[in-house]
Amino acid sequence: MKIAITTVQIPYITGGAEFLAANLKQALLTEGHEAEIITMPFMDQPAALLENHIVSSRLMDINNSWGGHIDLCIGLKFPAYFMPHENKVIWALHQHRQAYDLFNTEYSPLKDDEQGRFYQKIVKNADNRYLPEAKRIYTIAENVSSRMRKYNKIESRALYHPCPDMDKFFEGDYEDFILMPSRINMTKRQKLAIEALAETRSKIKLVVVGHAESPVLLEEITTLIKEKKMEDRVEFLDFVSQEEKIRLYSKAKAVLFIPKDEDYGYITLEAMAAGRPVITCKDSGGPLEFVLNEKTGCVCDPDPKKIAEAIDAFANSDSMARELGTGGRKHLDEMDITWKNVVRELTRA
Repeated sequence: MKIAITTVQIPYITGGAEFLAANLKQALLTEGHEAEIITMPFMDQPAALLENHIVSSRLMDINNSWGGHIDLCIGLKFPAYFMPHENKVIWALHQHRQAYDLFNTEYSPLKDDEQGRFYQKIVKNADNRYLPEAKRIYTIAENVSSRMRKYNKIESRALYHPCPDMDKFFEGDYEDFILMPSRINMTKRQKLAIEALAETRSKIKLVVVGHAESPVLLEEITTLIKEKKMEDRVEFLDFVSQEEKIRLYSKAKAVLFIPKDEDYGYITLEAMAAGRPVITCKDSGGPLEFVLNEKTGCVCDPDPKKIAEAIDAFANSDSMARELGTGGRKHLDEMDITWKNVVRELTRA
């Protein structure tokens, strides 16, 4: 089949969504299909752009191309998943969360005022009208499906996929640090991690790997580190190669992943593939579909002192880290998350 993957491109931002699209394309090619990624530029500020982008997506009829008829469209992200096609399935990474669960919070530019409510309604109406055009709707995690069910009363099915290079992660000897690999933004809560580290009794270090999306936020984090006198215990590595990232996973005592209501979270799967326990929070969303408290990691209240207790537990016990890390690796293997399964489901008649 000729298959089009529709998604968006936020200028100068590359992350999990881009990796997912690229890996889905490769998986389709591996299974003998012809596949191409069709992107549209997307910016959510100023808010008026939201309506423009929705209209633009509806004008992009992708039933045909210079290469001939496109047999199947797989829609990934708002608003690209609105592009019309006679044979479309949606595999939603997430909806436009700023109009839903993040509405009127510090994480969203849309506030509970006349303008915010106006654009929130536009986004919801578009989802309600155009998502049901798809023959089937999937999401990348049950957390995403539950939001769609809650806010739009639209049913979908969670379809898990592997993280990039999942088979390359390995277990190494423990070193005295906790790893926090994630791009630096508000929802990943690096500031909460620094506050937690300041509450620990052990002297374990925190290694933060990820590029800051906002210089202002990075400055706030740097200031907090200085205020807490944690300069010698926090290391920022910004961007590292995939090989170096895999090596860091193999050496960490545990992996700290405490986002606010994450959609899925490759970090969880990467940690489990490396046999490392995951410290996450009760409000972290996607990771909770994998992390079993005291079996594959620790699930804490999003409170610095509670997170500090979990960090100290791993800092003081290699045996605990090994037991829960091994449990995570076993649990991941049992889930049988493969691209072959994803392709089979997305392309079935």
